[in-house]
Amino acid sequence: MPRPNRRIPEKSRDFKGAMKRLFANLKEWKFLMILALVLAMISAVLALIGPNKLSDLADAITLGIQPNLTEESIDEVIKSKKIANEDKIEFSKFLEKAKNEKDSNKLIDDFDALPKSVYEIVKPKINMDRVINISIFLASIYIISTLFSYIQSLSMTSVSNNFAKRLRGNISKKINKLPLKYFDSHETGDVLSRVTNDVDTIAQNMNQSLVSLVTSITLFLGSIIMMFITNWIMAVTAILASLLGFTVMGAILSKSQKYFIRRQTELGKLNGHIEEIYSGHNVVKAYNGEFSANEEFDKLNNNLYDCNRKSQFLSGMMQPIMMFVGNLGYVAVCVVGALLVSNNVISFGVIVAFIIYVRLFTNPLSQIAQSMTSLQSTAAASERVFDFLDETEMPSENITKYLDKSKVKGKIEFKNVKFSYDGNRIIINNFCAKALPGQKVAIVGPTGAGKTTIVNLLMKFYDIKDGDILIDGVSIKNLSRKNIHDLFVMVLQDTWLFKGTVKENLKFNRIDVSDEEVISACKKVGVDHFIKTLPGGINSKIDDSDSVSQGQKQLLTIARGMLENAPFLILDEATSNVDTRTEELVQKAMDKLTEGKTSFIIAHRLSTIKNADLILVMKDGDIIEQGTHEYLLMKKGFYADLYNSQFDNIIE
Repeated sequence: MPRPNRRIPEKSRDFKGAMKRLFANLKEWKFLMILALVLAMISAVLALIGPNKLSDLADAITLGIQPNLTEESIDEVIKSKKIANEDKIEFSKFLEKAKNEKDSNKLIDDFDALPKSVYEIVKPKINMDRVINISIFLASIYIISTLFSYIQSLSMTSVSNNFAKRLRGNISKKINKLPLKYFDSHETGDVLSRVTNDVDTIAQNMNQSLVSLVTSITLFLGSIIMMFITNWIMAVTAILASLLGFTVMGAILSKSQKYFIRRQTELGKLNGHIEEIYSGHNVVKAYNGEFSANEEFDKLNNNLYDCNRKSQFLSGMMQPIMMFVGNLGYVAVCVVGALLVSNNVISFGVIVAFIIYVRLFTNPLSQIAQSMTSLQSTAAASERVFDFLDETEMPSENITKYLDKSKVKGKIEFKNVKFSYDGNRIIINNFCAKALPGQKVAIVGPTGAGKTTIVNLLMKFYDIKDGDILIDGVSIKNLSRKNIHDLFVMVLQDTWLFKGTVKENLKFNRIDVSDEEVISACKKVGVDHFIKTLPGGINSKIDDSDSVSQGQKQLLTIARGMLENAPFLILDEATSNVDTRTEELVQKAMDKLTEGKTSFIIAHRLSTIKNADLILVMKDGDIIEQGTHEYLLMKKGFYADLYNSQFDNIIE
C-alpha cells in the first residue's frame, strides 16, 4: 500500500492542553530534557559573553598599534637622563604640532621621524600577554559552547527517537484493540498518517524546535541586556534599526499569507483533477473528453501559477529583508559608534561587540517564530496521535471457554440476534438460523440487507446487542476473538497481497505448510498456470500492484484459504472478480474446499449457490425466505425474482 502524501497538521484545538499532555508523556526522559535545555541555555549565555571579550581583544590590538603617547610615556621621555636635551625639545615640538595637525599621514611621518631614543619609548606596543589571555579565554568558551551544543543535541535526539519509538509501539498495540467500527468510520490514509507522519512530526519538531526556542529566547533577551550594559545609546540604536526592518517584513508577511492559503487550495483542486482524469483515463479517451479535460487543467494550472508566483515572490523577499535588517543594524551601529568613538565616549572594540550583538538580536526573532510554528504543528500532531490512543477499545471479553478446532463438530446457531451500528437504526432484527455440521449455507439478498453484517457478528468483529450466537453450543460471548478467528477461513471480495513471494503470501501466518501443499492448492483453484509464467514460480516476488490482475489476486487469496485447516469457511463474494470460465474452476475448487466444513457463502451471483444445502434470503435485516435452491424457485417468491432477474438482464 502506498504511503499517503505527507500531511501538514493544522493548528491544534488546544495548544496548551496538547503540550501539557505531551510533556506529561515525556516524564521518563525528564532528566535528559532538562539537561539538554540547561546546556542550550548555558551555550547561549557563553555566546553572549564572547562579544564583550572580543571588544577587549579589539581594544588591546587597537591600542597596541597606536603611538604610545600616554602621560606615563611622555613623563618618562622628559625625565630620562639618557635622552639628549635637543631630542627632548624636538619631542616637545612634535607634541605641540600634534595638537593642531589635521593631516594624519603627515603626523605619522613626523612621528616616525622622532629621534631614536624618544621613539623607543613612545613607539606602538601590543600587550601580547593580554591578547593571548583573551584569546585563550575566547577559545575556551567557544569550545565549551560547542561541546554543550553537541551534548544537548545528542540528548534531545535520544529523547525524540525513544519517544517516537514508544508512540509507534503504543499505536501498534492500540490498532489490535480497536473495534472494526473505528476502521469503518475512518479513512485508511488518515489512520496511516497518524502512525507515520504525525509521529515523525512530533519527533522531528521536538528534536529541533524545543531547544531552538530556548536558545533563541536566551540569545534575544541576553543580547538586549548585554547591549544596554555595554552602552545604552548603541543599544537603542541597534534595537530601533532592527525593529524598523521587522516592521517592513511583518507588513509583507501579512500580505503574502492569503496567497499561501490560496496556493494550497488551488494545489488541492489541481491534484484532485489530475487524479480524477488519470484514474478515469480510459473513459476520457472513449468519450473524446481530452479537450475539456485539458481545458480544465489549464484553468486550474494557471490559477496555481498565479498564486505560486505571488506567494513565492513575497516569500522570496524574506531572506533579502532579513539581510537588510541585519545590514541596517550594522550601518546604524557603525555610524553612531563612529560618532561616539570620535568623542571618546566608547572605544573601537565596543563597535565590534555591537556588530555581533545585532546579529544575536535579529536572528533569534525569526527562529522564535519558526519554532512556535513548529510547536503548533507538534501540538496538532500530538492531538491526533493521542486522540487515536484514546479511542474506545473493544470491550473486555468474558472468556470462560475454549474450542479446539481439531475437535469442533461444526454446528452454528443464531438465536434472536439483533444489532445496530449506531444504536438507532436496527440493521439485524431477530435473526434466527441454524447451520449443521458440514452444511453449505448461502446468504443472499439485495445490497444493504445485512449479509456481511451477519458474518462480522459471527467473527466477533462486532458485538451483538441482543440474542446470541452458539458454536457447538458454546456462546461466542464466552470465547476469545482469537479463538473464534482460528476456527474460520475467510475469503473476501477485497483481495490483499503483501510484498513477498507467492509462497509467503499463500502460507501467510503459517509455518507448517509444505511447498507441495502450496502447489496443490494453486492447481485446485486454477492459478498454477499464472504461477508457471512467473520467473521463479512460487518463489517469485509479487505485491498488491496492478502487475497482478484482480482475478489472479482473487484466485491466490482463495488458494490461501484452502491451505488453512479450519472447521468453518466464509466466502464473501469470493468469485466476484473472476470471469465465467474461471468461476467454474473456482466453483469446483470450492466444492472440494467445503468438504467437511460448515460453510457460509455470500454471493450476488446466485448461480454459484445452486448446490447450497440451505439458502437464507435476507431483506432489511430479516430472513424472509429459507430453503434449497429448487424449493425457493418453486415458491416463486423474493428469491425467485432475484434469480430470474439475472437472466432478464442478459436477455435485455
